[in-house]
Amino acid sequence: MKSILISLFALPLFAAGLMAQDASIPYGDNPAVGKYYDIRGIKLYCEVYGEGRPLLLIHGNHGSIKSFAHNLPYFAAKYKVIAVDSRAQGKSKDDGESLTFEMMADDEAALLEALNIERAYVIGWSDGGITALLLAMRHPEKVIQLAATGANLWPDASAFAPGVWERDKKYYDAHHQQAWHTGKEKNDWKLFLLDWNQPHISLSALHSIHCPALIICGDHDLISLEHTVQIFQNIPQAALWVVPCSGHATLIEHQDDFNKSVDDFFTKAH
Repeated sequence: MKSILISLFALPLFAAGLMAQDASIPYGDNPAVGKYYDIRGIKLYCEVYGEGRPLLLIHGNHGSIKSFAHNLPYFAAKYKVIAVDSRAQGKSKDDGESLTFEMMADDEAALLEALNIERAYVIGWSDGGITALLLAMRHPEKVIQLAATGANLWPDASAFAPGVWERDKKYYDAHHQQAWHTGKEKNDWKLFLLDWNQPHISLSALHSIHCPALIICGDHDLISLEHTVQIFQNIPQAALWVVPCSGHATLIEHQDDFNKSVDDFFTKAH
């Protein structure tokens, strides 16, 4: 039985920039707090801000810690925020041929272990939302509650808004036989293939997520509303938030509403 259903279509938007990023802090490139951890055969880059309840941030494809620059100041005032560059992205390198969401979920669990953090709240955006769901499935003891925005369960056209999959297919068809020479080219293609071929999560597999989960999308997201609703419907303790007047970047386009609403969800008793 669902605990709550959040509908914020009538919620007034706050003035833009109220919780703007702190330009004085070089998020994602901050030697004062940045550190590498030996995690599962790679060096994973991480920055930690604030004190309090642990909160893990997981960015999207081709992203980095900088993706959360609009959210970090708010959450660091209330939480111990663990911001991480996923493998093969940002400052975290990975020269391996293969890359899966399962690998990244296991990386996050191992990072929490390395930081001596037993359990954490989790926010994931896009690919990070997929990783957050898999983290709760594969390592349920590590996740207190999660918020996932712009996540999908499978890589075919039914998961996306009209035209998104078709655009990526054109790119794949034009480049899949191309020879990549530089390390950056190979890494970029590996990251493209990650989303082109994955994930493969069944609706029934979501039933194993027993922590409270806030499932989010924009009302004109890259992920279809129908697909997001399917995710919501198949997690036992899920709530749904469709962010009005928003695309895929809900946490940037509506940063103030996003920060407060996710914080409220994490704070609320379930």
